[in-house]
Amino acid sequence: MTSSTFTPAQAAELAVVIRSGFTESRHIGSAVVLDPQGTPLIRLGAPEVPVFTRSSLKPLQAIAAMSLGAKLSGPAAALATASHKSEAGHVEVVAAMLDAAGLSVADLQCPSVHPADGAFRRRLQEEARASREAETDPRSALHFNCSGKHTAFLTAARAIGAETSTYLSADHPVQIRVAEVVEAFASETPAAVGVDGCGAPVFALSLNGLARAIGRVVSAGSSAEVGPPGDGAGAPAGAWTDYTEQARTLMDAVFADPWAVEGHGRPNTTVIERLDVFAKGGAEGVIVMATKSGYSVAVKCLDGSSRATGLVALTLLQRAGAFDAGASPASAPEVTDDDVAAVIAAITDPVTGGTDSEGRTSVVGRLALGEDIASIGKRERH
Repeated sequence: MTSSTFTPAQAAELAVVIRSGFTESRHIGSAVVLDPQGTPLIRLGAPEVPVFTRSSLKPLQAIAAMSLGAKLSGPAAALATASHKSEAGHVEVVAAMLDAAGLSVADLQCPSVHPADGAFRRRLQEEARASREAETDPRSALHFNCSGKHTAFLTAARAIGAETSTYLSADHPVQIRVAEVVEAFASETPAAVGVDGCGAPVFALSLNGLARAIGRVVSAGSSAEVGPPGDGAGAPAGAWTDYTEQARTLMDAVFADPWAVEGHGRPNTTVIERLDVFAKGGAEGVIVMATKSGYSVAVKCLDGSSRATGLVALTLLQRAGAFDAGASPASAPEVTDDDVAAVIAAITDPVTGGTDSEGRTSVVGRLALGEDIASIGKRERH
């Protein structure tokens, strides 16, 4: 098993932080863009070297649970692939998922935390104070960002009559199916298996494999065709193409209810809502995006920061021609360069410093593309 990701010497410069005209920080990493047939269009750094995929893996985990009989659709399916911010709506859907499967919060083995969403946290605090409860700042596994995924695992375990108390063990039938789905969609054997922040097994894949896997999920889930999208290169008969029905159910849910994937106004949700592009970030600077036509991008920022990942991923899709006329299905809304720029601005925090004369936060700098991306011209489609 591989014990390390790529090194700084192998990395490319993805983005820089400019403060008051001075380049203050540099984000280095690796990235790859694949076309709908899985052919690399843009390659930076060492995308062939494995990285822990973290929450970018969730679509494959959700598909695995659904393939075992977890009957999920609509917001519940979207929550199965989410890293939610525990808005009231998120928590209500996950609680309903547990109830539908005859499960309870006590069955969840993800950490118990306070809600990340401030409005919901304040509401719970006010309710607790009104009820004169001893604990006025409730913690719950329901509030953990992976609670939807864990509920999907538990629902799948129930569906096949498997033990629920060990659902996170790598040798549990649900996790065995996850491993099979990951290998099938990525056409790659994971280089390592670790423990994710939520306690579930997490796999190390190359960025090539991660982009290939999620590109297949999104294009298969968005296609009206019976057969697999693209040429299926590298996919043995009866492998990832067996999961088209689950991919379609999942993508229908995600694009119908983007708020469930992260939260209102959050980066992943914003990309899905405004560009009709699937986006799924993960911890330690990992992100994957894919268009319905099958273009995909995977990025790993080596220092573990997510500050630049949305900017980098969308820019690389744009430079690869993924939004050009003819690159998307005729039914898809047109995405212009201005649309992409507006979304990048919406999901990228400015560099700030102090306040202006009216007490507003002053913007004194910006996040900019690194030299290795800035030098890439827009790809002409033929």
